[in-house]
Amino acid sequence: MAKRPTRVTNKKMVNLALQGGGAHGAFTWGVLDRLLEDGRLGFEGISGTSAGAMNAVALADGWYGNGADGAREKLETFWRAISREGSFSITNAQQEVLDRFMSFWLWPGMLGKETMAKLFPMAPWFNPAGTAQLTSPYETNPLNINPLKDVVEKLIDFERVARCQDFKLFIAATRVHSGKIRLFRRADVTADAVLASACLPYAFQAVEVDGEPHWDGGYTGNPALFPFFTETECEDIVLIQINPIERAETPKTSREILERISEITFNSSLLREFRAIDFVNRLIEDGRLEGGDYRRNRVHRIDASDELAALGAGSKFNTSWAFFTRLRDVGREAASAFLKAHYDDVGKRGTLDLREAFS
Repeated sequence: MAKRPTRVTNKKMVNLALQGGGAHGAFTWGVLDRLLEDGRLGFEGISGTSAGAMNAVALADGWYGNGADGAREKLETFWRAISREGSFSITNAQQEVLDRFMSFWLWPGMLGKETMAKLFPMAPWFNPAGTAQLTSPYETNPLNINPLKDVVEKLIDFERVARCQDFKLFIAATRVHSGKIRLFRRADVTADAVLASACLPYAFQAVEVDGEPHWDGGYTGNPALFPFFTETECEDIVLIQINPIERAETPKTSREILERISEITFNSSLLREFRAIDFVNRLIEDGRLEGGDYRRNRVHRIDASDELAALGAGSKFNTSWAFFTRLRDVGREAASAFLKAHYDDVGKRGTLDLREAFS
């Protein structure tokens, strides 16, 4: 086994928060690739949900093997594998399910009957009258086909993830029965935990972990920030955000309405955490909170809202390698812009106006 890389301690330490967002998770890959290449930021904790969870475990696996270079290599290998041109050969039925995951919030009927019939020829999405109808994966995918399972299990060495102690890992999923969040920490992160975090209920049957069913973590933590408050010492959080919080226009078509509903749903937990951080920060500033139980948190954000929004909802179906590398390049550019503008702020002041974000 290769010699473990020695952790560099003179870096500015941050906690990374990785949102889920289907195929647009390739943007996060690009951000991570640039941050790892730059090397001036170290990671104390990484929280990831859905596609963000996959990026997180790929990073941890590669990092354990060969530090930043290994993490960058593993991230590229992972995204190439799940592309249509990837090395993992999958059937048409598997590709259908993978497309549904990558769509993230494209609900059946949003693309029209003919398009949906072409994309999902095996699924009875429409009733005889032609009205869009959401059906259960227990009906449309009774064999519980999940091509992500094959890719995650073959590409990610979870024993290495568990041994990677250079940063803490938090993967979020939603408990189906209670509707509460479940966090999987580094030692408990398995392929099933990652698949649970990415289990969109209209695409996959619930993933059971320890006999309990789970759905996508985006419903309760996209991503979860609260473990950083008590389980890490670092006060800087860098959020890599894929899903826009605000849109300037009122959605009017069924496609636009459903897309916006999904965006709001998957951002709601994040906005609640923004509000909590801002509330505690203000209490500390006003001298109304003292002692070691509470601390300020400085929040930063790397996003490309305009570029990702311009791609349209349909782009989340795009699993081509060319599209993934395009998003990677956008992510690298966004990370470079952040480092240029705000590297000096890390450790001193937050650069995201939390109150403006949630108000």
